[in-house]
Amino acid sequence: MNTVDEQLENMEIFRGLSKAEIRKVRRLMTPVTIKAGKQFITEGDPGREAFLVLEGRATVRKGAKILATVGPGDFLGEMSVLTGDRRTASVTADTELEVEVLSKREFSSLLDERPRLARKLLLGVISRLRELEPGIVG
Repeated sequence: MNTVDEQLENMEIFRGLSKAEIRKVRRLMTPVTIKAGKQFITEGDPGREAFLVLEGRATVRKGAKILATVGPGDFLGEMSVLTGDRRTASVTADTELEVEVLSKREFSSLLDERPRLARKLLLGVISRLRELEPGIVG
């Protein structure tokens, strides 16, 4: 099995960062196991952390509508952490999840220190917004 650093290196958002940068990112993260069936992001709640999925699957819902199934390599919760707005969807673990968590403070410091990462994240958020709400981002 790959180390967490190797998994991070292979995630689209971190691709292109040096091994030293990956280690710095890793030091800011907290590993967490989320039990199957647990709703760990709730629509309408304040966003206090972002989640990087390393293992497992989860379902993203807005109200009763399923928006997506997510798994290894997906980044969740970053939009409300970035904007300070409330969560736009709920996420429930379908299986046990292994995630790395970044608090709002850690996430902000990471983006301030790594402009390439901030740029990649911004493009990812825009892409996700276009998928969820066609026509809202020009």
